[in-house]
Amino acid sequence: MLVPIDWLGEYVDLPEGVSGAQVAADLVRVGLEEESIRGGDITGPLVVGRVLTQEPEPQKNGKTINWCTVDVGDANGTGEPQGIVCGAHNFGVGDLVVVVLPGAVLPGGFEISARKTYGHVSAGMICSAEELGLPSDGTDGIIVLSADEGLAPGQDAIALLGLDRETVEVNITPDRGYCFSLRGIAREFSHSTGAAFTDPALAPAERAPAATGDGFPVELRDEAPLRGNPGCDRYVARVVRGVDPAAVSPAWLQTRLTEAGMRPISLPVDVTNYVMLALGQPLHAFDAAALTGPIVVRRARPGERLTTLDDVARELSPEDLLITDTGETPLAIAGVMGGATSEVGPQTTDLLIESAHFDPTTVARSSRRHRLSTEASKRYERGVDPDVAAAAAQLAVDLLVEHGGGTADPAVTDVDERRPVEPIAFEPGLASHLVGVDYPRERVVEILREIGCAVDDSGSGDVSVRPPSWRPDLRGGPDLVEEVARIDGYDRIPSILPPAPGGRGLTHGQQVRRLLAGMLAARGLTEVLSPPFVGPEAFDALGYAADDPRRTAVRLTNPLREEQPLMRTSLLVSLLSVAHRNVARGTADLALFEIGLVTTGRQGQAPTYDVGSYPGPDAVQQIRDAVPEQPRHLAFVLSGELERAGWWGAGRAADWTDATATVRAVAEALAVEVTLRAGDEPPFHPGRCAEVLLADGTRLGVVGELHPKVVQRLELPARTVAGELDLDALVGASTESVEATTLVQQPAAHSDVALVVGQGVPAAAVEASLRAGAGDLLESVRLFDVYSGDQLEAGQRSLAFRLVFRAPDRTLKTEEVNALRDAAVQRAATDHGAAQRG
Repeated sequence: MLVPIDWLGEYVDLPEGVSGAQVAADLVRVGLEEESIRGGDITGPLVVGRVLTQEPEPQKNGKTINWCTVDVGDANGTGEPQGIVCGAHNFGVGDLVVVVLPGAVLPGGFEISARKTYGHVSAGMICSAEELGLPSDGTDGIIVLSADEGLAPGQDAIALLGLDRETVEVNITPDRGYCFSLRGIAREFSHSTGAAFTDPALAPAERAPAATGDGFPVELRDEAPLRGNPGCDRYVARVVRGVDPAAVSPAWLQTRLTEAGMRPISLPVDVTNYVMLALGQPLHAFDAAALTGPIVVRRARPGERLTTLDDVARELSPEDLLITDTGETPLAIAGVMGGATSEVGPQTTDLLIESAHFDPTTVARSSRRHRLSTEASKRYERGVDPDVAAAAAQLAVDLLVEHGGGTADPAVTDVDERRPVEPIAFEPGLASHLVGVDYPRERVVEILREIGCAVDDSGSGDVSVRPPSWRPDLRGGPDLVEEVARIDGYDRIPSILPPAPGGRGLTHGQQVRRLLAGMLAARGLTEVLSPPFVGPEAFDALGYAADDPRRTAVRLTNPLREEQPLMRTSLLVSLLSVAHRNVARGTADLALFEIGLVTTGRQGQAPTYDVGSYPGPDAVQQIRDAVPEQPRHLAFVLSGELERAGWWGAGRAADWTDATATVRAVAEALAVEVTLRAGDEPPFHPGRCAEVLLADGTRLGVVGELHPKVVQRLELPARTVAGELDLDALVGASTESVEATTLVQQPAAHSDVALVVGQGVPAAAVEASLRAGAGDLLESVRLFDVYSGDQLEAGQRSLAFRLVFRAPDRTLKTEEVNALRDAAVQRAATDHGAAQRG
């Protein structure tokens, strides 16, 4: 919000010669945030000049320039006229103009110096309004000053044109919507300094006539209120006829708009913008000749469309609140933007001024849904004062009549269906209890009345507080306490550092997450953090079947992006989108991992309650029961080359062995025993996919090579591998402490066996049988060769294992090792029909 200091001074008494920095400091004292201070950035000689001569000189490029001599008085230090080249033609000899001389600096850091151009040395520049950052008067060219104002050459033009005025930019937080106006900022300055405040809405409100009953017909029909709140509870309509379409906004109004960051457009638009900036009430002007009436405010119907003022045809949602003509033709999205059908144009003479109060939630959702953030929607979604609607309409009518030559209809429409504001029962001692500062009861009541609250104080017990109409954010005791602390001064609240309680260190789950993140990073993987929001097309890309439970995702009521309304049910859904984005930007060699939450597809609708009220333990439990489970997962993806190629030789691309090695590294880091068995589920290749199991059979997740179709859809490198594990299950399996064992100094005995089994028998299953049959002296089993070929029958393969035996107290004899080996082979034969290969 840009706050021109001169404009602010009309509503609150400012100290003589106050600076923008001081105003900003005073506003910061009551909780507003200063962004910057603008204005006063023109330095050096900017003066009034009189054109003495003007010689047109045609140029080879077809352009005609004017070689002028200009009297600038003593501003140049010599009293001699200045020679200046100017390309504009809207002035003549004897005119008073604005001249910037060498040494000056214009807005944007543009330094002026004498320079040779078009065969002349131009000692300065004759200025246009645009070059000085001023609003245009509707004509092109330089500024021509009036000779009737008693101006003289050499007179300072900075103060004359108001270029020394400052503007303070203030950041408005969502709970302070009333500060999106000069009225609100002036009130806050008054709270900070005690300066007298004059409400700019009082005079228009006194002039505003009451509803006559025969005004332009308006009907409020909201058949689908959000959270029980009607979309519109007040609608004021005023008609002004005979407005001159050629009327130009007065210079003072254009200056106000420009200083406040808005571009002057036309008198009707400028008037509505001025009123919005002054009072905080957005207005909309309709071309009354395009309306047949009545105005009907209703929700959109399925399939309705509206072309808004930005020339975009928009598909409307049933949650959109519309302003319609006769209930049929959409005219505007309420509180967001008007439509092209009733736009005020160059031929418009009759205007209908809308000043309404719309539901903040309705406007916010429509603004986000259509990606339309307008000055009106910013104010409506933060809360607009419903009491100021009639005053705002009256002020707009007054300006149109005065500057546009229009005539206001005596008939006035004011459909008012507002509900009474319920008072808040407030214990004044709560302020001292929550803030830690001793606030006397009298001081608390005084502050609440100062900010506009109606306070009924009996002298003891609770007080009844009715917040002002411009403060919809005040809903309960803590809100009122915040106002007491803010107005009394944040600087009065002592800064006391609470003693740090004795900590118990990291939980086991936190330790596991840190350990695994560090281990994976050490293996060359990069940790990423991806948003948990996805769209249905993400499940299609991963090849999930229509009945796959991972498609049953929790849908957000108010998503950040309409195309991503679902919570992810798998970490790979979002992690693979990160990989796709990196590959699309030229980084195909990836090793990424993420630790994050997924949301199960359990559906449940939690009840909602107003902020600031405790619904009770039963309701809280109902809310908790409706919240779906959110387990923590670990996922990774490897693509492209893991070992780069170079002068040293060929590189090595990631394959399924890297995926299984990553899983085993995770298990080894936590001292958790896992096994792998063949799996088959999207998004993995059915022949190169493995399920990861704990020793007790608990399923941890799946790893393997992505299906070729998934790789193609996501445009990833061929043979990309990935995996996803249930980290919560790993944390639970790693809670038991691992005892260190004494290193055995006895020699190990090795024995290799080659077993012939069917092609469908997993190597992991054969390994498990060997372990079970070998007994306690078996130290390790390792598969070191797999063979299938002409020397074996069709449908068979040979698995070669190395068995390592070691006894803690002696050297094993050959006979013992052979017996243990034979027992292991026998168990494999019993379980899988394995036979030793000759």
